[in-house]
Amino acid sequence: MAVSRRRLSAFMAVLLLFCFAGVMARVRLDSREEETGDLQSSSNTTMAARASGKDDEGVNHEHAVQDPEEVVSMVEMEIRNSTERRKLGFFSCGTGNPIDDCWRCDPNWQKNRKRLADCGIGFGRNAVGGRDGRFYVVTDPRDDDPVNPKPGTLRHAVIQDQPLWIVFKRDMVIQLKQELIMNSFKTIDGRGVNVHIANGACITIQFVTNIIIHGLHIHDCKPTGNAMVRSSPSHFGWRTISDGDAVSIFGSSHIWVDHNSLSNCADGLVDAVMGSTAITISNNHFTHHNEVMLLGHSDSYTRDKMMQVTIAYNHFGEGLIQRMPRCRHGYFHVVNNDYTHWEMYAIGGSANPTINSQGNRYAAPTNPFAKEVTKRVDTSAGVWKNWNWRSEGDLLLNGAYFTPSGAGASASYARASSLGAKSSSMVGTITSNAGALGCRRGHQC
Repeated sequence: MAVSRRRLSAFMAVLLLFCFAGVMARVRLDSREEETGDLQSSSNTTMAARASGKDDEGVNHEHAVQDPEEVVSMVEMEIRNSTERRKLGFFSCGTGNPIDDCWRCDPNWQKNRKRLADCGIGFGRNAVGGRDGRFYVVTDPRDDDPVNPKPGTLRHAVIQDQPLWIVFKRDMVIQLKQELIMNSFKTIDGRGVNVHIANGACITIQFVTNIIIHGLHIHDCKPTGNAMVRSSPSHFGWRTISDGDAVSIFGSSHIWVDHNSLSNCADGLVDAVMGSTAITISNNHFTHHNEVMLLGHSDSYTRDKMMQVTIAYNHFGEGLIQRMPRCRHGYFHVVNNDYTHWEMYAIGGSANPTINSQGNRYAAPTNPFAKEVTKRVDTSAGVWKNWNWRSEGDLLLNGAYFTPSGAGASASYARASSLGAKSSSMVGTITSNAGALGCRRGHQC
């Protein structure tokens, strides 16, 4: 017994020493401040290694489009790990919004920007964006040449091959001539300034991985195209007419769209299609738009059965009509959102998607014919009665009602579960700061 205790004590001492070393290494990493200039250096894995799907230690980062079964097996462990990470706390507001509580109370958040990458939740929680790369400061709002963008512009930043954490020197309005085609491992971080992408083309995330879009105003996006556009330092090509989405996600994975204000675009505000998966759409403020969010390419495109999307802590606000979201085939966790406006319906779908609605607040419009939260699109009741759609802990106001269906298969709902829902009574607090934040440099958010 004495030997066992000595062994246990020795083991605990080694474990504590290891943890202390890890924390100190992280503190040293996070304490690095931004420098001046367009590109700012930090250590980084090589792009050749990333292209091979492995980092410098041979760890495989491929399989961007994850098997839903594989994701399910990791959900509980990831949630536990995430919870433990946030217990380290350092800066907890206690608002109940786990993303915001992870970073917003740090008075030095602007010196610790990359901490944001550790704050993700839901199916897109592993999106690291440009965490492992250098800072890039956008100094020029112009978009004069989509084929040969100037250094210092947003387009020049997003097409680079290496990971980058992109920030802005000052307030600016960026009117894009053509789609902003992003390369992998990028963060666009609008905190500390007031950045609008408006009145032109907007953001395209196509066949890439690990993207974070945070803190932007994106509105009045228009179709563009029939033009040459650069997508990397070594490639440009012909682009046909775009849809005019605010954020278009096409064949991509590990995407996190957080704390943006989106409105009034030609097509969708956030659309994800063509096998995209591992996506979180959180803390956004959606207003003044018809077809808000499309998740799934078409009823016949069965590769979207892989799709897993978390829609959390968003405010669906004034002037919205439908598609919050409209889903096909995949697995969708709609959790702790505030729905204060819709004219036709809130959540729709076709092609047998699994929809897990938990802890949301749904306030129906005054129109007596638009009280239903849900809509099965162009499908008979004899077919959709077997689809797994459920409402659990939702607050239904002003006559709102949710029509559930399916046998409640636990395996199906497990694939559509990505985080623990909080009580719908907390939704007002959790979503009170949805949209682009008014953070200013040197101040709390």
